Formats: sequence, C-alpha cells, structure tokens
Amino acid sequence: MAESKDIFLRATHRTFSGLTEDTEREWTGPFCFIQAADPQLGLMKAWRIGDCDGGGDEWDEEVELTKLTVEAVNQLRPRPKFMVLCGDLVHAMPDSQFREAQERDLKAALKGTDPSIPLVFVSGNHDLDQVPTVNTVEQYCRNWGDDYFSFWVGGVLCLVLNSQLYFDSSACPELKEAQEIWLEAQLSRASSSTGPKPKHILIFQHIPLYVKNLDEEDTYFSLQRTVRQDLMDRFKKAGVKAVFSGHYHRNAGGTHGGIDMVVTSAIGCQLGDDTHGVRVVVVTADDVIHRYYSLEELKERGIDEDLRKLLQP
Repeated sequence: MAESKDIFLRATHRTFSGLTEDTEREWTGPFCFIQAADPQLGLMKAWRIGDCDGGGDEWDEEVELTKLTVEAVNQLRPRPKFMVLCGDLVHAMPDSQFREAQERDLKAALKGTDPSIPLVFVSGNHDLDQVPTVNTVEQYCRNWGDDYFSFWVGGVLCLVLNSQLYFDSSACPELKEAQEIWLEAQLSRASSSTGPKPKHILIFQHIPLYVKNLDEEDTYFSLQRTVRQDLMDRFKKAGVKAVFSGHYHRNAGGTHGGIDMVVTSAIGCQLGDDTHGVRVVVVTADDVIHRYYSLEELKERGIDEDLRKLLQP
C-alpha cells in the first residue's frame, strides 16, 4: 500500500483521476456531494491566544473535527459522489516549522474516508502563502495535487481554481497567466455548441468572489472588485451555476446574475456564530440545492428528508 502522503495525489495534468470527461460526461440523475472548507490545523489555538502569525503549535482539536467529518460523511446514504475541501488545509505557512507535521496529521485524519468518496483538494492562502511563489505552488502540488484542474461528475463540469493567483500573483505572474489561459479554454469549450454540454458548471475556489454583495468593498475575505466583476462576467457568459468557497470561517454568500456565491464555514476554527460543519449539495437536472449542517447534526441524523427526496430517481 502507498504511504499516506501519496494517497490523495489524484489531480494531475489538470484533471482528476477517476472523474474524467470520458467516464462522467453523461447526466445519470440527481446526486449529492459534500463541500467543506478550512480544516486549517493549528488555527484554533493560534486564534485563542491572538498569535495567528505563529503557525499554531497545537492542532489536536482540528484533527478530531476532521475525523468527525469523515465519520459523518461515510455514513450518508446515498453516498456523496465526492467531498471537496475548499482550501486552508493547514494553518502553517509553507516555510513554517509546523507545516510538515500538520499536513501529515491531516492526511492521517482523512485517510479513513470511504474509498468510494473521492477527496478533491482546493488550495488556500495558507497552503500557498499570502503571496504565492513558483516554489510554494510546486510544494503544494507535490503534497496535494494540481492547484487548478477540471473534473466531471454525472454530467456536471467542475472547475477548481487557485484563487490566490487572483488575490496576489505579484511573485508569480506567469502562473496566473497560465491559469487564465486554461480557464478561458475550459469556459469557452463548455459554452460552445461543439463541445460536450454539461448539465451544470460549478466552480470551487478558496477565496469568495464576494462575501455578501457583489459591490462590497475590498477586504481580506474576498477578491478585489475589479477581479470579481471580471470573473463574474466570464462565469455568467459560460453559464456557471454556482461558485463554492471557504476562507471566511462563517456562512455567507448571495446570488447575482443567476450565479450562487456559496461561502461555507469551517470544519475548524469558527470566526462567527456558526458551528463546525460542512455543506451538503444536491444536484438535480434543473437546480443545485445546498444546506449547511453541523458535524454532530450530520452524524446523528444525516440529511433532511426533503433533500433525500430530491435524490430519488
């Protein structure tokens, strides 16, 4: 058996092993998936003591919360098609003394995920550094797979983006340009009359386009207004249905131009009044419905009956 550090390296060559266009481009009926964000091992103690730049020297709490997530997701019926973790996998920055241990312990906690539920990893600012470089991006890709890629699930096209390249690519402009070229090709092909027509197009990234309103002021927790408007225009033109993100450590979001901006709170440290949890997303032929559950709630009773009914053939 491969060592745990290699188990999750599934996104390569800008696609995701096992969830490819060749095998998954046909609509096969309603399904669900899990969107999670910010396990961020090490932040809970760092936040409590007011030393968020120190990297966090304890992370047992986040490990237990991640294991609880795995237990809750594993028992869901019908099984989720995949679980996506929308960034900030660990708190320690790439040059921190705690980085390697945090990544090792997160992989160990996730190892119990049922093999039938693929894990999709999205890069966050703590995974890449606030100002990413070629080296930090390469380090992330070695440990977790590609920083941006596409995959298909049951006729739905999913695009994973490296949002840090939109937030600050000053140290690696060539990487941003490469992602831009790739993204434009993906969106153009998905919206063209000659390529395979996806039932829906979904975007996954760490930093939200916006937290509550498309016109809100620039903050640490969202992409800059000029960037978000450009992406929103391109997403709308291509027919994107929803954008899923984390980063805010609270539930938020909105709808603009027919596109849902879904901001999901954390598995780990909460910065608001939400509980540790994940989002259950149900995809039907006509819609994408989502609901946030606390980890305890999801483990004890699963998803609500109205969502289960939507999953019936």
